[in-house]
Amino acid sequence: MEKRVMTDGKRRKSLAAAAAVLGGVLVLSACNGDKDGSASGSSTPPSQAQVDEAAAQKTSKAQITISPKNGAQNASINNDAKVTVTEGKLTQVTMTSAEGTAVEGDIAADGLSWKPSGPLKRATVYKIAATATDAAGLEAHENASFTTVSQANSFIGNFTPEDGSTVGVGMPVSINFNKAITDKKAVQGGISVSSSSGQEVVGHWFNSTRLDFRPDQYWTEGSTVTLKLDLDGVEGADGVFGVQQKTVTFRIGRNQVSTVDVATKTMTVTQDGKTIKTIPISAGSPDNTTYNGQMVISEKFKETRMNGATVGFTDDDGKGEYDIKDVPHAMRLSTSGTFIHGNYWGARSIFGSVNTSHGCVGLADVKGAGDPNQMAAWLFDHSIVGDVVIVKNSDDKTIKPDNGLNGWNMSWAEWKAGSEA
Repeated sequence: MEKRVMTDGKRRKSLAAAAAVLGGVLVLSACNGDKDGSASGSSTPPSQAQVDEAAAQKTSKAQITISPKNGAQNASINNDAKVTVTEGKLTQVTMTSAEGTAVEGDIAADGLSWKPSGPLKRATVYKIAATATDAAGLEAHENASFTTVSQANSFIGNFTPEDGSTVGVGMPVSINFNKAITDKKAVQGGISVSSSSGQEVVGHWFNSTRLDFRPDQYWTEGSTVTLKLDLDGVEGADGVFGVQQKTVTFRIGRNQVSTVDVATKTMTVTQDGKTIKTIPISAGSPDNTTYNGQMVISEKFKETRMNGATVGFTDDDGKGEYDIKDVPHAMRLSTSGTFIHGNYWGARSIFGSVNTSHGCVGLADVKGAGDPNQMAAWLFDHSIVGDVVIVKNSDDKTIKPDNGLNGWNMSWAEWKAGSEA
């Protein structure tokens, strides 16, 4: 019998073939075999519903909402930015500007909301990243980026009087907007003025940028007036939004009214209806008469410069007919330049006897405003912004209501007709 010898090469090929067969059996046994080890054929892949269900078991139920929405423009600087969550609690919220500056904020005690601690900057891109956990401890995340309203797309109202001030009974609330308002109804709807006295207060638009508020009669002495500006997000003109959210309160002082009689050249000062002083004055000359009407003191200056060129009184050379750099105890009555002030350059004999001014009301005084015994000093010390000065018996016309804070020269019906409430 022939003896056959297997070479090393043949042995390696046989072992490799055997291993391949055994490997195939092992693969079939490990992946496709049923319980008794036999092959079961091709498997069925899981359905999409099964996949979604399995994923849901590992996903937080917390639902985070960030306002404004991602990509929003012209967002409010006061109220828009906030984060809320349902079916969970917020654990971390970070807000930064595009430059990376962090914005401080607070998560509410119940963990359901977050908001910035203060107003945001205008025309700034902000990013918010929020994290929350559900009852199972699973985390949810949300991110958003938005841009706040720009200077060009926003408006503000500069108002008087100041918060915390004490003013006279004639002081209106006067708001001057830095951009023209076309939707006056919407803007006036975002402003309220009320008095502790219960007086009805109504707004009046003088033009597209000025809105004043006053009651029918002068404010009640000792009352408190509250101005609320809720203009944040209010569209005052096409694409132009308000940004203010503020409450201002001021107090009404004693009821002081000073009546200037141009004909008799005297001024009578009353407080709460009782005369406390009668002062000789010198009003506007026949060529430069003083306005008639109810005027409100809007500014006080112990000394100020008065140059005729600024109000149209010029010589042939174009320079002012007068230029007095230290007018004492001056109190403004109109935007156009009417003051009640001290006069040290005129003879004492003019006061109470002749009208010589360019339209102002002058009282005796000294240079430097240093003598408290002068009539002008007394009036200055006893007057506050908001006090009423009435001028009568002048040959001039009644001052226009919008020339200063002088809306009292309109009837109540005329005043209410200018409201957009």
